[in-house]
Amino acid sequence: MKNNSQIINNISAEKSKKVCLSICLIGSLSLLSGCNSTSIDDLDEYFASERAKQAAPISPIPEVKPYLRYVYPEHEKDPFDIAMLAPETDTKQIIDSGIDIDTTRVPEFLEGFPLDSLKMVGTVEKDNTLWALVKIPDGAVQSVKTGNYMGQNYGEIVSITDATMIMKETVPNGLGGYKKRDITIGLSQE
Repeated sequence: MKNNSQIINNISAEKSKKVCLSICLIGSLSLLSGCNSTSIDDLDEYFASERAKQAAPISPIPEVKPYLRYVYPEHEKDPFDIAMLAPETDTKQIIDSGIDIDTTRVPEFLEGFPLDSLKMVGTVEKDNTLWALVKIPDGAVQSVKTGNYMGQNYGEIVSITDATMIMKETVPNGLGGYKKRDITIGLSQE
């Protein structure tokens, strides 16, 4: 059995907890009730006085001035005309060098690539004919011989050696005609 003094201490401790809890509860309720009892009469008066004032006048919408077109002197050309971008060529200015392009010929596979993207990587001899091995951009290798075409400027292979390929390209001369130019492609070391 417990001592009477211990029981009394436990009871007094419980009572003091209850008293402390009730004091805190009453204090918080009184604080909350104090927030509700504030007067808002001054706020009502302010809004009533503001509503009683006359509204300020709104300024009128400004008048839209009509657009007046300005015509620049000596400027009859339309700046949006596409014909201004193309140079004016007279038939007198076209210098034809007599070189013609065969448009009836079916283009070969290697004519679909720019010449600078093709690389000569080797040679092979078959039936006394020397073939050049040409690497295309995707890594595949094509074989070509003298008389084949490659590049986008109608480049015809004229001769093949162990280390070089010599071609003749047909390019525009800038005056409406065409001219031939020699191209040498060396063996690539890749």
